[in-house]
Amino acid sequence: MLHSQLPWYVGGPVLGLCVVAIRALLGERLGITGGYSAVVESARARRFAFDWRAFVLLGVIVGGLGYGLVAGGPDFHGYGWLTTTFTGDSRFLVAPILVVAGVLIGLGARIASGCTAGNGLSGSAMGSFASFAATATFFATAIAVSFLIEAVI
Repeated sequence: MLHSQLPWYVGGPVLGLCVVAIRALLGERLGITGGYSAVVESARARRFAFDWRAFVLLGVIVGGLGYGLVAGGPDFHGYGWLTTTFTGDSRFLVAPILVVAGVLIGLGARIASGCTAGNGLSGSAMGSFASFAATATFFATAIAVSFLIEAVI
């Protein structure tokens, strides 16, 4: 019933429509790092008033958890070399590796002043030179790391 991945021809247009809607309705850029920052700022100030960005982040988290529950729990597959290398007794290593990767992505997003969604989708759509440079850096780094991993493994 559930497919392992949303087809690109559905996900792409939906993301594009979200970028246009957020820009048209709120005059803002769509990105997840902004939601995370809004939640952290609210928690530090000890207030529980969240803006729209926090609700986007909450939607991504709740949506992912909901999908995991409907799909029957966490099932790590589809991560290329990671899930083909760590099988059997070593399969438990997939989750910590993904957590470390997520932390590194978050660090990179803070350094780049935005995440891949904010820079790649919204910033590039607005013609931001900084977003084009950040997006090119994201892709170049991913390509270089994939070749490095392939050479090591």
